[in-house]
Amino acid sequence: MARQARLDAPGTLHHVIGRGIEGIKIFRNQTDREDFLTRLEDLCNNETLQVYAWALLDNHFHLLARTGKESLAVNMRKLLTGYVVNFNRRHRRYGHLFQNRYKSIICEDDPYLLELTRYIHLNPLRAGMVKGLDELNAYRWCGHSVIMGMVKREWQDQDTVLAYFGKRRKEAIKGYGAFVEKGIAIGRRLELVGGGLVRSLGGWSQVLSLRRTGRKAYSDDRILGSSDFVRTVLQDAEEKVRETLRLNLKITDLSTLAEKLCEKTGIEKSDLRSGLRNKTVSKARRLFAQIAVKKMGYSGAEAARFLGVTTSAVNRLAASKEADEIKTFT
Repeated sequence: MARQARLDAPGTLHHVIGRGIEGIKIFRNQTDREDFLTRLEDLCNNETLQVYAWALLDNHFHLLARTGKESLAVNMRKLLTGYVVNFNRRHRRYGHLFQNRYKSIICEDDPYLLELTRYIHLNPLRAGMVKGLDELNAYRWCGHSVIMGMVKREWQDQDTVLAYFGKRRKEAIKGYGAFVEKGIAIGRRLELVGGGLVRSLGGWSQVLSLRRTGRKAYSDDRILGSSDFVRTVLQDAEEKVRETLRLNLKITDLSTLAEKLCEKTGIEKSDLRSGLRNKTVSKARRLFAQIAVKKMGYSGAEAARFLGVTTSAVNRLAASKEADEIKTFT
């Protein structure tokens, strides 16, 4: 079965899980962990990500975060790509470090922001990395210690979680600590990392087809929330599908896209796929990358092969500020 399309909406709460390929350790020492957190801090300081909860395990990580000025895909690309480069250099290794795709679940704030914060922050305890709650309270590689006031990390949003437990900080920290402690007895909650209320077998187009025929669609591991929340997500996704369909009716492949762009900008197709760096060609190349990756759903690697450049170059172009001209193609 084809893998499901990524749900990626800026301003949405996401639970992200990234695992090492074939279960290998992605954090081998303190330097690795600090490198990862420094990159996460940069995203928060640039207001592209707001992090409520996180935990670094040996072979995987959890993040509970809300996207800001940039989408989840852009944030994760910035976080993981640089980390992998440095990790491989430090440990003298080559190749992939993470599984092909991190897992991301769109979550409804109430009640899942609190539930997921507790679930994520109890991971080191469940994994045996700390022996009890006292050790977890001071454990540096988990956001729980930050909310408890034992470790200082200004980039982590603590106030949103603590606001649920009282107006006075000391009182709120005590209430949050008691809430987390109650979660120990509950144990693992698989529904927090997998269950939702709508199921998509092969992407949003099939979900929409089921809705139009009146057939009921069941759980989807990309959404965690109430029926109203799922309905809202679907409505937003439906508009995105319509936009993509409108575009695909006009442009069916990368070659056609290149021809239309060259016709509009007055450059030769060979220039677009060359190493020329003049202003007009560079602008057309950026527009090509943004439409191909963001609007048509091509991977960075596919667009890069067509242009004859590196995947990282295409990803940078696609992630840059969206050109106004892109609207004429949708």
